[in-house]
Amino acid sequence: MIEHQPDPQRRQILLAATTGVGVLGVVATAAPFVESMEPSEAAKAAGAPVEVDIGSLAPGKLETVEWRGKPVWILHRTDDMLARLKTLDARLADPHSKQDQQPKYADNESRAIRPPYFVAIGICTHLGCVPTYRPEPGAPDLGADWPGGFYCPCHGSRYDLAGRVYKNVPAPLNLEVPPYEFLSDTRLVIGTHGKDKA
Repeated sequence: MIEHQPDPQRRQILLAATTGVGVLGVVATAAPFVESMEPSEAAKAAGAPVEVDIGSLAPGKLETVEWRGKPVWILHRTDDMLARLKTLDARLADPHSKQDQQPKYADNESRAIRPPYFVAIGICTHLGCVPTYRPEPGAPDLGADWPGGFYCPCHGSRYDLAGRVYKNVPAPLNLEVPPYEFLSDTRLVIGTHGKDKA
């Protein structure tokens, strides 16, 4: 009978190969679990800042973009629209926006960094409906004294062209102004305070 002597070098090779396969197996098994804990691309996009080109947004026009699953309005107000804002204080529930519904840089009559451009979350502060943009003064269905603004068809809440809520309507608060900043004269980003600061 022939006795085989153990080969230490062969044993080390087999041990290294077995360890390597075991490590690869653990990594292959753990990778899907680790990946499942990271937010999806959709989730990342939902909270990410949104850059908007406003270069072609004509005066008087409204553009809607989505940020964090909410409609955000960008309204390019005309000089006439801005002038009307100064005449409405007596009709508004909170004309000076004392409520903390906008960043400090939008704590002014126009509720904006740059008065011609109004940026707001387009959700009624009553029960979350989306108001409609009704810029025409004296609209027959809203009354001769309607100066133009936003009207919520769900329960009749009204906001002026700076998102300030009127008195005696169901909505308790002004429209919320999200954090935003201008990157240039024709581009803004919603979701960051940047150089304009909170």
